Amino acid sequence: MATEQKKTTASEKKLRVALTGYVGFDSITGQIEKKLLKRGFAFNLMVVGRSGLGKSTLVNTLFASHLVDSKGLLKTNENGVPIQTTEIQSVSHIIEENGVRLKLTITDTPGYGDQVNNDKCWEPIIKYIKDQYSGFLRKELTPTRDRRIADTRVHAVLFFISPSGHALTPLDINVMRRISEIANVIPVIGKSDSLTIEERTAFKKRIKEEIEYHGIKTFPYADVFVDEDLSGGLGSVLDEEERADRQLVNAIRDVIPFAVVGSEKSVVVDGKAVRGRRTRWGVINVENEDHCEFIALRNFLTRTHLQDLIDVTSMIHYEGFRTKQLLALKEASGN
Repeated sequence: MATEQKKTTASEKKLRVALTGYVGFDSITGQIEKKLLKRGFAFNLMVVGRSGLGKSTLVNTLFASHLVDSKGLLKTNENGVPIQTTEIQSVSHIIEENGVRLKLTITDTPGYGDQVNNDKCWEPIIKYIKDQYSGFLRKELTPTRDRRIADTRVHAVLFFISPSGHALTPLDINVMRRISEIANVIPVIGKSDSLTIEERTAFKKRIKEEIEYHGIKTFPYADVFVDEDLSGGLGSVLDEEERADRQLVNAIRDVIPFAVVGSEKSVVVDGKAVRGRRTRWGVINVENEDHCEFIALRNFLTRTHLQDLIDVTSMIHYEGFRTKQLLALKEASGN
């Protein structure tokens, strides 16, 4: 591998030619940026977890706007038994920040895990994710397809874990594993302020061990770097950037699962308004890294890995689905 890398680098050096004057192709990044800003971006986020874990509040806190309403607990019959199964509810909003326009679609899954019998409660979730892939593939294969296909594929799944302090439930393990095979799963501990620091640390350690033991793949992946195939023969030119990327990924994986708290309200602490809430023990400041890992999640989700989530969905999860579907069509036509 090292010899191969040296050959590539040597070949790249032979191809390089010094310019004798200014050409102007360095402006291509500005041209691309201008087009992208005009077009806008799309990001599709799914939240999965039992009722009462603060899913809607966290999403609203992450994007600093009221995007989704809490669904609350499900309706029950006269015996107090929930009468609904897992539903899929999506809502889209256009949000803008410093001239960057983002179409954000939030997909909620009310009813998940709230039944007496939760057998197959994950099926509507899996079906929805695959349906988005199927719809995208159909549009891709249409002879007169649109110039730009609207992307409804789920780019990230925030999987909410109850702050029990004990362990993952068999249901959580089963569903996380199933979803992780077709989408980017990011586990979070909802309402983590119900745990002490010591309890939180021990709980996170136990969850990490269970995730590894059961072979659940969580994003970011330790062995997937979507920019590697784009590096061409640049060799050592990108080595430093790649090392920095890998260090960042390792740092994020050390934090997972994110222990989070959400709040749309502001409280005053030392004369300064902060997002949080007052409890009998004091103020929970969601942006204080000593209180929870909300900042780490927000930075990861929006500031460092937003595009990676989109790219991995397209290049790995969707491509895997697409390949299977096209091979199945080929086999069917051959018969």
